[in-house]
Amino acid sequence: MSFYRNAVWFVKGLQEYTKSGYEAAAKHFSAADLEVNLSGRSFMVTGANSGIGKTTAQEIANRGGTVHMVCRNKDRAEAARNEIVELSKNQNVHVHIVDMSSARQVWEFAQSFSQNNTIHVLINNAGCMVNQRELTDEGLEKNFATNTLGTYILTTALIPALKKAEGPRVVTVSSGGMLTQKLNVDDLQSEKGTFDGTMAYAQNKRQQVILTERWAAQHKEIHFSSMHPGWADTPAVQSSMPSFHAKMQGKLRTQAMGADTVLWIAVSPAAAKQPSGLFFQDRKAVATHLPLASSRSSPQEEEKLLAVLEEFAQKFKP
Repeated sequence: MSFYRNAVWFVKGLQEYTKSGYEAAAKHFSAADLEVNLSGRSFMVTGANSGIGKTTAQEIANRGGTVHMVCRNKDRAEAARNEIVELSKNQNVHVHIVDMSSARQVWEFAQSFSQNNTIHVLINNAGCMVNQRELTDEGLEKNFATNTLGTYILTTALIPALKKAEGPRVVTVSSGGMLTQKLNVDDLQSEKGTFDGTMAYAQNKRQQVILTERWAAQHKEIHFSSMHPGWADTPAVQSSMPSFHAKMQGKLRTQAMGADTVLWIAVSPAAAKQPSGLFFQDRKAVATHLPLASSRSSPQEEEKLLAVLEEFAQKFKP
């Protein structure tokens, strides 16, 4: 079945996830959706020093929003901030150095941030695809620690602060690669069988979609969405998937194309009118499963995912 899923997904990707797929979809976009003044609204963007995260941060700053860039590398983050400020002429761009793979660091940051700042929109964009199985200092598999647990802790820790804001939103940058995966709650840290970084990443992205659906059901005051940016030419794709990057040369989306739907969900009045908990691609809600793919999980499996994440979260809570 996974061979079927992978084949169907790749054909779908060639049609929809490429630059030409974006161009076809963009014919139906409304430019007015992004003509918004964001002054007075505060946005947190994780993984904001390059790729889709940086482009999103730039577009928010251009529209007058306050941007909190959450990044791991101080030098790269400061360089990105300076560039964003110079282009936007907006000084309200702040850098926070956090390693999203460290559960304790994420907790400490979220707790201190909530005490001192307002947040209207959280954009969970940071992610990694490590191709060799690697453990963090806390003993967790690195892809899982960054993509799933880090996202879970940051989001749940910021929910009380988000609920105090007007029109709060949470956008999680997932991936269409999650369509190839059924939730495997019995091997969250990829300990069984041969390790495959691409599959571990796709599994994490499936987990993010499920978390988004669950959060939307639990916290009605906040608008939650997940999304697929398409196949974009970013530094992360270049370094994590060099053969795919080389094969798809000329077909990949620009970073601005990849960031378009992130920005649309985060700022547009049109997106806020959509139901909470949906998965978007090119400004449209799309299915979270391929036809006949047997990738749906049971409520019990999803409950177990949340229980395991909460257990890890509490274990590393300061």
